[in-house]
Amino acid sequence: MANLNTILNYTNELLSITQFDDYCPNGLQVQGKAEVKRLAGGVTACKELINKAIKSDADAILVHHGYFWKGEEPTITGMKYERIRCLIESGISLLAYHLPLDAHPEYGNNARLASLLGISAEGGFARNGLVDIAQYGRFNPGLSRDELSERLITVLNREPLVIAGHDRKIETVGLCTGAAQSCIDEAASLGLDAYITGEVSEHTFHTARELGINFYAAGHHATERYGVMALGQHLSGHFDIEFQFIDIDNPV
Repeated sequence: MANLNTILNYTNELLSITQFDDYCPNGLQVQGKAEVKRLAGGVTACKELINKAIKSDADAILVHHGYFWKGEEPTITGMKYERIRCLIESGISLLAYHLPLDAHPEYGNNARLASLLGISAEGGFARNGLVDIAQYGRFNPGLSRDELSERLITVLNREPLVIAGHDRKIETVGLCTGAAQSCIDEAASLGLDAYITGEVSEHTFHTARELGINFYAAGHHATERYGVMALGQHLSGHFDIEFQFIDIDNPV
């Protein structure tokens, strides 16, 4: 068992949350029990995740997508009320880390997915605050466009949407999980052979073809499972607490 504030202070420093200009608060979003024995993890703090965490006797939940986003309705009503009510009534704390969890060089979504895909990291791009959110690296040996698609299917259990920009071997690749399709322009400006993210927009099709870069939209949820997994497992070992990742299937 570990103190909630001790876990929070450690994690905030580990992820360097003050270096980011984020769209939501990072760290403790809903306060619960002072001591944590069981930590549940998931991508998004939806009602189903909360209900399953309650059934597993979790004391806290760690997520990538929490609450209180910029521009959203600030009142605690409707769906938001029901989620927060369940957390408060069960005494479960909610810890949420957005961009800091995307960017962390060891436990981040991008770093973990790159490792699983066999990408050797070389640098970063898509600057936010003091940190590069996206990263780029290299396949050795290079892959064909279809071979990279098959690798994504194997790792994520999800078939990506692929937009062909060229027919060359893919050696250099940019990566930014989630909804980072807008970073394709910067990836192309770096001369990368391919760019991988979670989502796609209508204009992405034309951008990929005209800038000559292969584009892969592999799913917002699917690409962002691994940061929470890695961070939760690290916290479990560091504080000697139990950790369970709860995957709420989401095709988006």
